[in-house]
Amino acid sequence: MTLRVRLAVATALAVATVALGLSWAAFAVIRYELTHQLELELTQAATVAAQQQGAQQQGGEPPGVLSGQCRYLAAPACTQVVPADPARDPRSAVAPYLFPVTPAVREVAAGQRGAYFSTTAIGGFPARMLVTPFRGGTALQVVLRSDGVDRAVRQSAAAFAGLGAAGVLAAGFLGWWVSRTGLRPVARLTATVERITATGDPHHRITSHAATGRRRDEVTRLGESFDTMLDALERSVTAQRRLVSDASHELRTPLTALRTNAELLARGDRLTDAQRARAATALGRQLREVTGMVNDLVELARDEEPQALVERFRLLPLVEHAVTSARGHWPGQEFTLTVGPGAAEAVVPGVPARLVRLLGNLLDNAAKFGAGHGPVEVRVARTGDRGETLEVSVRDHGPGIAAEDLPHVFDRFYRSDTARSLPGSGLGLAMARQIARAHNADLLARQPAPHEGRGACFVLTGLPVAA
Repeated sequence: MTLRVRLAVATALAVATVALGLSWAAFAVIRYELTHQLELELTQAATVAAQQQGAQQQGGEPPGVLSGQCRYLAAPACTQVVPADPARDPRSAVAPYLFPVTPAVREVAAGQRGAYFSTTAIGGFPARMLVTPFRGGTALQVVLRSDGVDRAVRQSAAAFAGLGAAGVLAAGFLGWWVSRTGLRPVARLTATVERITATGDPHHRITSHAATGRRRDEVTRLGESFDTMLDALERSVTAQRRLVSDASHELRTPLTALRTNAELLARGDRLTDAQRARAATALGRQLREVTGMVNDLVELARDEEPQALVERFRLLPLVEHAVTSARGHWPGQEFTLTVGPGAAEAVVPGVPARLVRLLGNLLDNAAKFGAGHGPVEVRVARTGDRGETLEVSVRDHGPGIAAEDLPHVFDRFYRSDTARSLPGSGLGLAMARQIARAHNADLLARQPAPHEGRGACFVLTGLPVAA
């Protein structure tokens, strides 16, 4: 069965059980009250008959039938006195007793059993009988017709049976309504999922709480969570498509140059030695660019660092190594390193090779844009209220970052107009930020204060210090 059918059946069964239970309870109470009222009348009649019998015995009357006109509904109760010893029964009458005298009645008369009620018949009509002890070793039997009470009980049973049947029908309707209303958001969610699956378009959304005006409940929260998941999926798909588009665009030019140089070298017999050497050099340079770009794309596709490679190490020697390597790559550029208090001994968890790649990208970027404008300043310092994090800043004194370019400097393949003539693929800063976030830190781009002069500053901030 579907969830809607199961919910409808469960709701209908629950409501039907309650309706039938209430009907049965009400019928039981009414039956008890009617029967109890009849028994109270029998008890009252027994009290009156006992008083009358006591007066007759003082006058010398023997046990027997005291009143035998209870064949009619309006007649008083029939009463008779039965002794414990059958020898004391009346002998003169043909039928000394109106009702059967059972051994149980004799036991009550002998004091061996307490008073009790039972069902009997009189004149072909159902009746209720009370047998109660009396004085002098006798028992008093009191009988009233009960067909009126039985009729009322049957009518009540029929009425409550009808109410129970109506309750079952109402339960079925309520179960259908509850399942239809309660599962409507789920059906909408299912339809959206099926539409996305069929079309492959993640732009569809579940109707939000604000749009429908419904109260917040578990199903509404599920729909909003699904919308959030769709937002993340759409961003991921969009980023993937943009990455593929940008990569294909960036690879088109070097691949075209590679093909041109390869075709040129294929006709080497028509080239001079100098032309052949220039073509081979260009081909090697372009191969290195394409290889580096592909490697960068592979690394960007990895969202987190392998846990098996994470270790604890001092960060300062790593920074010093990166600065030394940058000096070798950029011999004409000056690099300075400043270490804040407590930063030299700070130990951080991470992957050293990846952090070296991050620092190398920042230093190469600073050297590329700050060449001829002053030194590249590298600073390592502890931050936080108790020095629980490390911060590494790399600043150049070049032309800086334009305000319109600042929000996009970490986008993949993004290069400003001034950077298009410089070597690079536009992936270095994107990769550096990804490495930073994989180490529970972040990479920010800042403009120096006006009194500090021109340039750009990239800050690796929030790198946790190991305890």
